[in-house]
Amino acid sequence: MKKIDLYLIKKFLGPFLVVFFIVVFALSLQFIWQYINELAGKGLSIGVIMEFWGWASCTLLPNEIPLATLLASIMTLGGLGERNELLAMKAAGISLMRIMAPLMILSALITVGAFFTADRLVPYAFNKVYTLKQDITRTRDQIKIPTGIFYDGIDGYILRVSDRNEETEMMYDLIIYDHTANTGNTSMTVADSGRIEITPDKENLIFNLYHGCSYTESNKMTFRDTTLELSRLRFDEQQLIIQLDNYRFERSEKDSFGDELKSLGLKRLQSDRDSISREVDTTVRKQLPRFASTMGMNYLYQIDTLLGKKKVYTGDFDLDSTLATLTPLQQKQVLRSAASKAELGEEQIHNFERETSYNVSMIRRIDVESIIKFTLALSCLIFFFIGAPLGAIIRKGGFGTPVIISIFLYLTYYIIDMIGRNLAAKSGKLTPWEGALISTAILVPVAILLTRKSTQDSSLFNMDTYKEFFRRIGKWIAKRWHRFINLFRRGGGKIRIVYMGTPEFAVAPLERLLQGGYEVVGVVTAVDKPSGRGLTMNESAVKKYAVAHGIPVLQPEKLKDPGFLEQLAALKANLFVVVAFRMLPKEVWQMPKLGTFNLHASLLPQYRGAAPINWAIIHGEKFTGVTTFLLDEQIDTGKILFQESCAIEPYENAGDLHDKLMAMGAELVFKTVDALENHRTKPYEQTSGLHKALYPAPKLTRDNCHIDWSRSARAAHLLIRGLSPYPAAWTTLVKEDGTQLSVKIFESYVVPCADETRPVGSITTDHKTFLEVRCGKDALRILNLQLAGKKRMDVAAFLLGFREPEKYRFE
Repeated sequence: MKKIDLYLIKKFLGPFLVVFFIVVFALSLQFIWQYINELAGKGLSIGVIMEFWGWASCTLLPNEIPLATLLASIMTLGGLGERNELLAMKAAGISLMRIMAPLMILSALITVGAFFTADRLVPYAFNKVYTLKQDITRTRDQIKIPTGIFYDGIDGYILRVSDRNEETEMMYDLIIYDHTANTGNTSMTVADSGRIEITPDKENLIFNLYHGCSYTESNKMTFRDTTLELSRLRFDEQQLIIQLDNYRFERSEKDSFGDELKSLGLKRLQSDRDSISREVDTTVRKQLPRFASTMGMNYLYQIDTLLGKKKVYTGDFDLDSTLATLTPLQQKQVLRSAASKAELGEEQIHNFERETSYNVSMIRRIDVESIIKFTLALSCLIFFFIGAPLGAIIRKGGFGTPVIISIFLYLTYYIIDMIGRNLAAKSGKLTPWEGALISTAILVPVAILLTRKSTQDSSLFNMDTYKEFFRRIGKWIAKRWHRFINLFRRGGGKIRIVYMGTPEFAVAPLERLLQGGYEVVGVVTAVDKPSGRGLTMNESAVKKYAVAHGIPVLQPEKLKDPGFLEQLAALKANLFVVVAFRMLPKEVWQMPKLGTFNLHASLLPQYRGAAPINWAIIHGEKFTGVTTFLLDEQIDTGKILFQESCAIEPYENAGDLHDKLMAMGAELVFKTVDALENHRTKPYEQTSGLHKALYPAPKLTRDNCHIDWSRSARAAHLLIRGLSPYPAAWTTLVKEDGTQLSVKIFESYVVPCADETRPVGSITTDHKTFLEVRCGKDALRILNLQLAGKKRMDVAAFLLGFREPEKYRFE
């Protein structure tokens, strides 16, 4: 046996034994509670109670072992998964089935043990526990005489006690009627006080009475003498001894429940079944002649197939032709006689069923009891193949989630099993095999499914998967419903969109709308412009995407051109979506019935303008986002529809943030269109109440991209981040002789200035790894740059050709 196998077995046996004893204690305690009234007040010894508890626990083993196996397997594999041990084993190339192999063998051994337990120990325990229960029930309760009432709990005596001292157990004002002679109230004892005690063998009750009087009356009268004789005896102390019966616990000489089905093993069950079956067969053989005689079947040999082919009647019974020879009155008499015999035969059959019903019922019960000895044992193995994969999937150990899941699964199995047994054993609506195997038949597919899913690392119990699934279904239903409702609303019906945009940032929202199933009837984008040394015509990113997807494209030079407005109106759109496009005239944005909204790459009212992404980083913002808003006469001032925010990470530049906001913007555009379609928007005015200042986002020019080295190194670093990779922050490299060279800087970081006496813009380097520039505060180390007319390079490559840095400075 390998160490990993031994480790897994130890991990399984610990929870199995703990859970087993917990389940034994809980279920046996529930069993004891059912009979607590019969146990209490009997004066039973601890040994008898513990024996009763022990045998009761044994009778519950068929329920305890499968539940312990299920819970232990979930806890073992779940604990391994929770501690990432399962992941480590899989990473080492060990498959889940190989991990489970030693536990499978152990579960198989538990299954075999469970079968012999159900066949040998449990029947013996049933016999013992119910015999012991009978003996306990036969034992009378301890004598406890109440005060103020007449007590008849002692055979042959009626007592009354007025008061009792609980500390001394002394009773006061006693009246005792002796009815042992069955002559009425002819013997009575009255005492001021008294005390009772029971002999150690519980066969006699001793009354110690003080200061009283005994009255005895002869109840014998004759015809000649009708007088009664009364004797009275006063006493200061008297002892009255009463014989007790069944107040001492006594065991039966032999077991009384050995013939009950639950007290029988397989061999005895099969023997009893054979005996009962022979008895049923004998009864049926006796019933057949009686039935034939009752029905008037005098020539049965004619249709008896056992007599051979020569004697069997092979013709037809032509009843119609026979009846045709009779008069109508004779026909009526014949038919009435036949109906009467049929009713008599039906009644006879019901009588026969009642004669054999008990034995047939016993056969069904024996069959069910025999089969469940196998199914209960098999359930241990099945529960392992449910619990182990389930633990590997949910990856939760301990007594939390595994206990809840185990109890739910086992209760489901137990309820189905009990229903199946009752339907088979009592009512006979199911065959014994069907009734006993129905719960197993349900569990086996579940075990196969979970084992298969666990070996495939399925996300079967990933709630997010189900939430997303039902969310999509709900969204699909809601969308269709709202589209139907919109047919009766202003601007309702199917959404027809005209999309307006130009750069790459505007492509993602257009693509998302098409993926969402919306109809984009046209695209408006910038006109083609010549670019490059060859002045080749360059198409916008939005146009390229639209042409590739067969969407009509409009490229007006002037948005107020009547021809363009006519073409735009001909598209019959009811919604305009604008992303990174020009300012629209009122004639355009007022055209659609559902309105026109724009996507802006900031949290309005902050950073209104053409370059919100760049200026958010340049100003050192920690958060930004995207906004959709309705257009009005001013730039970026319309009512807000929706906003989504995100953090600006310290390592992100303008290009990184551009890509992040482009994806967020695509989803927000889709969300906005969906809300407008279903009339679920609540536009609100832009306010500055949530912002300390309203930073503008003006168009980037060469002047505002220049690095001012007199400012702090942090400000220079933010400018570089906010302009990288395009258009890029720039500076001038000046040599002592006045030679100037333009330089773009793409990456940098801030460091403390080692020599604050150096002038602003001065350069420090080790000629190999770093290039440091003195700023107004601190210093800036450059990581990536580009000289005019050269390619972009890292600082190490730049320093290879940079000689005499002390003769240069940045301006």
